[in-house]
Amino acid sequence: MLSYRHGFHAGNHADVLKHFVLIELLNYLGQKETAYTYVDTHSGAGLYSLDTGYATKNAEFETGIGPLWDREDIPAALQAYLNLVKAMNPSGKMRYYPGSPYCANEVMRSQDRLRLFELHPSEIKILSENFRKLEAHKAEQGERQIVRGKRIMINAGDGFEGLKAILPPPSRRGLVLIDPPYEVKDDYRKVRACLEDALVRFPTGTYAVWYPVLSRIESKQLPERLKRIPVNGWLNVTLSISGPSPDGFGLHSSGMFIINPPWTLEATLREVMPYLTRVLGKDTGARYEITSGDTEIVRVKSPVRNSDRTQTVRNATNASGREGGASGSLRTNNNHPNRQSVRNGTAPSRDLGQGKRTARPANLAKSRTR
Repeated sequence: MLSYRHGFHAGNHADVLKHFVLIELLNYLGQKETAYTYVDTHSGAGLYSLDTGYATKNAEFETGIGPLWDREDIPAALQAYLNLVKAMNPSGKMRYYPGSPYCANEVMRSQDRLRLFELHPSEIKILSENFRKLEAHKAEQGERQIVRGKRIMINAGDGFEGLKAILPPPSRRGLVLIDPPYEVKDDYRKVRACLEDALVRFPTGTYAVWYPVLSRIESKQLPERLKRIPVNGWLNVTLSISGPSPDGFGLHSSGMFIINPPWTLEATLREVMPYLTRVLGKDTGARYEITSGDTEIVRVKSPVRNSDRTQTVRNATNASGREGGASGSLRTNNNHPNRQSVRNGTAPSRDLGQGKRTARPANLAKSRTR
């Protein structure tokens, strides 16, 4: 199936989360002089119009970039993302929104490499044309030109399969964004299979998986299955702008699962996620969650044969759960200032950004040891 067009969803709350995290990951890689490679397995069109075409049908950008556009209290860690989006709208009016390839190109340096994949026949044409126009525009402005072929390669094909041929990158430094449309159930299986194969080829790379949080079982199981992949470290963050709709349709929540995340990312998310939840949240179902941990490979002596076998053990003791409503997070500990409310199953009142205060049941994360 190739019916998915991201233009319908450009700039929504899921894009805000995805592109904010993407820019953080790329900026971290850019702290070292050594070049790195960015791979986008499902690139889309790269650039989207918000005032014409697909985006105007449901105006989903009003759930994401729209509420952030004119705010003056943007957290410092979120400012780089907002500055990038505003830079492509010099008139000050919100007309265009960048996809992941454009965000990456703007952040990356001349020595870094972009490898972009797109399977949809119409989207790949638009992606190539958008980069051609961007190259011409930069040349007119006297800025560095986009060097095709070596610095940027745009491939018409399946990113799941194409990834195998380019890992590991020459510099052994890189970020892979895996962002399929999930329009078929098999995409969920392919994400894990793709990661398992990629980690054999390039175990030290950073991998970021965007996924929708839906009622379907495959969506619910995906992050738990990714946590069982043997890696040194993982981080999972979700953003919900509301509770699920009664009919189960519509995207109210999404997540980013990062393998081998930079050590600075979790602290940055703790700063930004409460703000995004408060500003983008629509009702008392608005919340965020941040969890992190690692998975170990343990060699176990077989009692039957005199040989070793490997066993994957998820190290849950190193996982830290954080979840919050519109204005913060709750933690279970004996010194909680509102521990009586927690015991009673009621969270402290909080500002939901709708001019009123309310209370809701506390859903507290617990660490588990296996």
